[in-house]
Amino acid sequence: MDKVISKILLLLLLVISIYSCNSGTSELKKVHFMGEAQGTYYAITYYDTLGRNFQPQIDSLLDDFDQTVSLWEENSLLRQINSNQTLALNPLMVDMLDKSFKISVLTDGYFDISVGKLVKAWGFSFTDPTVLDSSMVDSLMQYVGYSKVKVDDGILKKELPEIELDFNAIAQGYSSDMMANFLSSKGIDNYLVDIGGEVIAKGCKPNGDHWVVGIEKPAEDKYSTQKVDVKIILDNMSVVTSGNYRKYYENNGVKYSHTINPFTGFPVSHTLLSVSVLSDKAWKADAMATAFMVMGLEKSLEFLKNNSEYDAYFIYNDNGEYKTYATEGFKNIIVK
Repeated sequence: MDKVISKILLLLLLVISIYSCNSGTSELKKVHFMGEAQGTYYAITYYDTLGRNFQPQIDSLLDDFDQTVSLWEENSLLRQINSNQTLALNPLMVDMLDKSFKISVLTDGYFDISVGKLVKAWGFSFTDPTVLDSSMVDSLMQYVGYSKVKVDDGILKKELPEIELDFNAIAQGYSSDMMANFLSSKGIDNYLVDIGGEVIAKGCKPNGDHWVVGIEKPAEDKYSTQKVDVKIILDNMSVVTSGNYRKYYENNGVKYSHTINPFTGFPVSHTLLSVSVLSDKAWKADAMATAFMVMGLEKSLEFLKNNSEYDAYFIYNDNGEYKTYATEGFKNIIVK
């Protein structure tokens, strides 16, 4: 747990801000707890007049969520679907698929949950890291394509039984929204939910201070100390950061990213180091952050010109120098 705590403190910086949202009362009691879920940490802070601790309920909800969509739970519904033990879906899985397909259509396929077999083959799930050649990748590409997967009356239909799904690019954001909705249902109006860096905030602190979070600066390697690049005000919004500077492996001096391009079948390789996406829902921000990491900087900026719903902050490598680009909406929330 010490490792989890240190990761929280370094990856997500919660600071007192001079900015006020003028809500709440000093009678509100702060509740804060942390735990582990989906192979990572979670940290939740909220203010409640009764000081109620909802951690047992939160843990139960997160466990139920894992039993549906986690690849790491041996008997999860997702594992059963991927192995064709069942194709019958529960409402949560139906909704996850529906949202995933919407982002796939929106991004012209740059976000695609059908890359499961490729992710596994490259060694980013259950198998050891393996460098694939072109012929090996070509043999797997027939099992990739979101249009090859459909839902019909609660039943999943795959064009080929070998197709495998992977929700890692949307699951943590989705679960952050679930926890936020749970707190709202309990009458909690001021909270910050963070599941593995997928963050959603509502309201503010009793003294009127906004929630302020930190965006991590890309590290030299997976072992480097985590540092904050910029701090942002999060006002009834979510932010999710995706990057390739920690989740990778090396072979013969070459880094292989965990982000797989569904069009080529290979790990992405470009100058974009990380992207943080701002949205009203964490699941949207999560999925779009992955899509942008696949697109690269130029295509992402083109996308944003035609999709003003999203704002983003990019960190990229320009001939060995770190540079950043923020959309206007994102610039407005950066703490000066």
